[in-house]
Formats: sequence, C-alpha cells, structure tokens
Amino acid sequence: METTLILLKPDTIERSLIGQVITRLENKWLKISWLKMMKLDDTIINKHYDFLMNKPFFPILKSYMQRTPVVAIAVTWKEAIKTVRNLTWATNPFEALPGSIRWDFGLTIDGNIIHASDSLENAQKELKRFFEWKDIFEYSKITDDVL
Repeated sequence: METTLILLKPDTIERSLIGQVITRLENKWLKISWLKMMKLDDTIINKHYDFLMNKPFFPILKSYMQRTPVVAIAVTWKEAIKTVRNLTWATNPFEALPGSIRWDFGLTIDGNIIHASDSLENAQKELKRFFEWKDIFEYSKITDDVL
C-alpha cells in the first residue's frame, strides 16, 4: 500500500468542487486516510514550492495558494501515486486527457485545481509537510480484498 498527498487548491474551494473531486478519488477505491482544510503560511509554501522560488511567477503562485484555504488529503491504496496521477493528468488542463480531473475542472495552468505527489520520495516528504504520521488513519474498507 502507498500513501500520497493531494492538495485541493484554492480554485477547487472557490468553485465548490471539493465533493466532486473527492468522489472521483473514492470511485477509484482510494482510501481517505486524512483530510484537513488549512491556510498555507509563507513557511509551508516556500518549502513546498522551493524549486520554483527563483521563477518570476512565484509571487503570483504564492498569492494564489494563500487567497483561500486548501484541502490537504492523504490517500492510501495499491499504487496510489500512479492512480492519483492518472486521475489528475497533466498540470495544464489543455494537455490533460479527457475525463481526467484537470480536463474536467481545470480552467488554466495556474488554476488547475489539484496538486498530486509525483513520486514515492516526494509523497513521503510532502506528507510530512502537511501531516504528522500519527494522524494518518488506517482502517479496513469492504473493497480492500477485491484487488
């Protein structure tokens, strides 16, 4: 089993899409292990996007990520990272596959509604940034034995 991080970005909250996105995740049998709404402070944004800090668009990104709370979600399942990445697809909604979350709900490359960890290594780092491991729930679902 893998656990990965998903962030529902400000435009998801502002457009009342939280439930629709979570439904997509649960429909692929991803197990919600932890979920919280939070305002991102400078420290967490700077750490999360440290690889973009020297880019000219970073101040815009930072402002966007702080204008509304985000929903941080830890999901667990077999191949959770790959599953979530397939559900979200390309960062640019215009390059995403039809039927993906970003294709269906994303408006722009900036307003692409969702962040998903791209590797096991990054998922572990990012999960620690938003959650304490003791807070991530383990429980059984009726579908656990299906695959």
